[in-house]
Amino acid sequence: MLTETPPLAPSYRQGNMTQRDGPSRPPLVLIGIDEEWGARSLDSLLAPSGFAVLRAHTGAQVLDLVRTAQPDAVILDWKLPDLDGPAICQLLRRSPRFNLATPIFLTATESTGRHQRLAAFEAGAWQFCAQPLDGRALVLQLRTFIEGKRTSDDLRELSLVDGLTGLYSFKGLARRAQEIGAEAARLRLALACIVFAPAQYSAGARGDEEVEGRMAEYLAELFRRCGRLSDAIGRLGPLEFAVVALSTDAPAAARLAHRLRSAATETPLLLQSGEWPFDIHAGYCAVSNLADSGVDAVEMLMRATTALRHVQANGNGGAVKSFDQLPPMSR
Repeated sequence: MLTETPPLAPSYRQGNMTQRDGPSRPPLVLIGIDEEWGARSLDSLLAPSGFAVLRAHTGAQVLDLVRTAQPDAVILDWKLPDLDGPAICQLLRRSPRFNLATPIFLTATESTGRHQRLAAFEAGAWQFCAQPLDGRALVLQLRTFIEGKRTSDDLRELSLVDGLTGLYSFKGLARRAQEIGAEAARLRLALACIVFAPAQYSAGARGDEEVEGRMAEYLAELFRRCGRLSDAIGRLGPLEFAVVALSTDAPAAARLAHRLRSAATETPLLLQSGEWPFDIHAGYCAVSNLADSGVDAVEMLMRATTALRHVQANGNGGAVKSFDQLPPMSR
C-alpha cells in the first residue's frame, strides 16, 4: 500500500505545524477505510510523522466522527460498506457544520483512470491517490494542506462575519453592540436587543444538517428584509439570531418581533418535501434611555437570550417575551 516512509520532520516530532507556530495539538487525521490492513498501514505511516489518527470503518462512522472530532484532514477509501468515498465527500461538503478548509483525500485500490480522478475532484476531494500510495508525498501534502487549514481557522476565529449567512458572527455582533450602545448612551437614545429562533422543526428535519443550513440562510434573508439598515443583525448559534436596534423602545421591539413572525408565516421555507411554514420565538430587552438604564448593550443581549429561553421552555406562555416580563426567579 505504501511505497516509501518519509523521515520524521523536527517540527512534527513536537506536534507543531511549523517552527514559527509554537506548541500545538498534533494534527488529527480521520481515516475512513474498511480493510484493517489498510488502516494499520496508514496509521504506521502517519503516527511516527507527528499526526494523531482516528479510524472509521463505515461512511456513517466517518460522518459522525467528523462532527464530533473535527479532524484536520480526512482520508477516505473509494469503497466503504455503506457509502462510497465520493458520496461521503459530497455529504461532508454540503454539511453546514463541516469546515470546508478541511482537506479530503480519496484513495482507490483498483485500477484507476482519468474518469475516476475527475469523479473524485467533482465530489470535492482535494487529492486523489491511487495505490500503492507514495508515503512521502502523502505526508508532505497533508502537512501543507493542514497548515493552510489551520491558518484559515485562525482567521475565521478572528472574523466578525458568519461564513454561512454573511451576517455578524457572535463576536462581531458583540463588538457592534458595544459600538451602538456607546452611541445610544452618548445621545441618551433608546436601544433594543431581540434574539430569535425557530419555534419548531419540520418532521424529519431535526438533526439534518443540510436542512438546518438552509433554514439558517432562509432566516438570515428574512431578517435582512424586515430589519432596518441601521440595525445590527448577527447569528449567535446554528439557528439563533439577534438584532441590536438603535432608537427602539420596548413597544417597537415587540412590533419588530411580531413582524418577523408574520413574514416567516407568509413566506414558507421550500424543502424537498414541499413548503414548510414555521413560527418564530423571540425574547427581547429594551430600554428607553440607555444612559439611565444601568446596563450595557452586551448585557442586554444576554437578557434577551434569557427571555428567549423562557419562551422556549414555556410554549404556552406566548411566542414573544420581554426580559422585564419574566418572573424574578427566571432572570
